[in-house]
Amino acid sequence: MPAPTSPPAPEVDATTPAVWPTALRALARHRRTLMLQGPIGWFFDRLARVLQQQGQSVTKVHFNGGDELFWRHPDALRFTQRIESLDGWLRTLVRARHIDAIVLFGQMRPVHCIARQVARELGIEVFVLEEGYLRPDHVTIERRGVNALSRLPRAASFYAQHQPEAELPPLPAALPTDQRIGRTAGLAMRYYLGALLRHWRYPNRVHHRSLDPVAEGWRWFTGGLRKPLHAWRERGLQQRLCSAPLSRRWFLVPLQVHDDSQIRHHSRFAGMEDFIEEVMVSFATQAAPDLHLAIKHHPMDRAYVDYRRLIDALSHRLGLDGRVHCLHDQHLPTLLDHALGVVTINSTVGLQALHHGTPVMALGDSVYGIPGLVHAGPLATFWQDPGQVDQALYRSFRRHLLEHTQLNASFYARMPALDSAVPPLPAEPAPGQTVRPGTYPASAAPG
Repeated sequence: MPAPTSPPAPEVDATTPAVWPTALRALARHRRTLMLQGPIGWFFDRLARVLQQQGQSVTKVHFNGGDELFWRHPDALRFTQRIESLDGWLRTLVRARHIDAIVLFGQMRPVHCIARQVARELGIEVFVLEEGYLRPDHVTIERRGVNALSRLPRAASFYAQHQPEAELPPLPAALPTDQRIGRTAGLAMRYYLGALLRHWRYPNRVHHRSLDPVAEGWRWFTGGLRKPLHAWRERGLQQRLCSAPLSRRWFLVPLQVHDDSQIRHHSRFAGMEDFIEEVMVSFATQAAPDLHLAIKHHPMDRAYVDYRRLIDALSHRLGLDGRVHCLHDQHLPTLLDHALGVVTINSTVGLQALHHGTPVMALGDSVYGIPGLVHAGPLATFWQDPGQVDQALYRSFRRHLLEHTQLNASFYARMPALDSAVPPLPAEPAPGQTVRPGTYPASAAPG
């Protein structure tokens, strides 16, 4: 049965900030929004306040105690049943509340796969948030899906027909968000601690990864110890790669986090190990013998996995000793300026590479996987002739991303595009303190 029809919403083009992408402006036109799991931190709390200022009613669903910790509004629900009950529970909820929009972060989380299916069947619009396509000072918001599920056109001809950017007024410059990995780790630890201290309220607590604060804390502690070890082991390596003899004589392979849903759901690879082996075997057999390969670990994976032993073993087996280099914490923009090309599955580093004029080979489904923007041939031909970036096409594509999907904000630090839309917020609650979630009236409570 379709969701009840919402009353007509007023146009908000004149009142919503011009720096908002069209996806967020579309969300602001709705009247009753349901928020599911968000990123760790205060972003969903801040977004809810902005939507309320637009006249919306906002309801939040908590799936564990960590979700509760970062929410200061009274209208919140706890889902305490088993995940198998979520489909029916959500259907009852959205009908009782006349929900006309759902907002979520992480489209492939199990709870969100269920929610997106419910929304499709009931005709409810879904807005998906994800890390920014254009980093470091943006997050992504799109209708229906992001990355490989994005509705953005994948034809170069669509962007080629746009007016040249030089003839258009410049877009406002993004303000810095000051995101730091230490702050992100701190928010994560608070989230895990909140989940632990409130575990009794969620007998079937739901999350897509471990919520053990001791195990996670130990991982991040040991990951922190590895950083100086990597720096010592790789001392001088960036300078060598960027010096005259090697500059533009090597390919960069940026690794994605080991549990990235973009790999599991939008590529043919079972994991990063498969990707590393395929790339190295192809490089050994197809690339010129004087070229090098630099494989860079993802900084957020330092606490979880290190592929150095695998890379060293493959280098020895494939006769690539001395031509393959392991990287960890080097300066990515500098590397992109000196790489001959970038090989990735579907990392947003691909977009950063295009921005630096560095050709890209994407082996998975990605939002930027547009023939003519990235290499259209097989990997073997990329080693031999990576080509050049079509700068006019890239600039048109980038402007389209900014206008329609990119919000100047961080999930874990400053949120300039949201901060400018609302008055100053009250002080954040101290760790362990939260506003008690509201409850349903008995007549509207889902079963």
